Amino acid sequence: MREYELVLMLDPGQDAAGRDAVANEAKKQIEGGGTLKQENAWGLRKMAYEIARRTEADYRWYRFEAPTELLEQLDHNLKIADGVLRFRVFKVDADTPVTVPPPTSAPGPGAARERPDAEPQAAPAAAEPAEGAPQAPVAEEPAEAAPQAPVAEEPAAEGAEPAA
Repeated sequence: MREYELVLMLDPGQDAAGRDAVANEAKKQIEGGGTLKQENAWGLRKMAYEIARRTEADYRWYRFEAPTELLEQLDHNLKIADGVLRFRVFKVDADTPVTVPPPTSAPGPGAARERPDAEPQAAPAAAEPAEGAPQAPVAEEPAEAAPQAPVAEEPAAEGAEPAA
């Protein structure tokens, strides 16, 4: 038997009891056909991109040993389970250390999205382009639309030769 990790991304729009039921069903399948070594509820976290109009998910993580038949059953059941936004099964070496997620998590559904002590920040100023970097083209107005003032010639300095 090989060792695997399963990451479940559950829909935060579903109630907590529903999310726990889906996670417990996956756990029962793992324990029924393999050996569950570790599990961890990472909690509600912001996703890198939107899935099914959700920007955050309830993450659950499992590390287990199982035959490939169990992986096929898990795959089938998680694909049709309501409340699963995404899941991934990774094959890992038995001596690979367990990665613990950072302690921060996203606020719950309907919670305020800004920190109460945060001050509004000004927009960053546009940076000057680096030397040698291509510059964005500047749109010019037609000559008829913007008449230009006549340019006065500077008087020639005494003793200077006239330009040809």
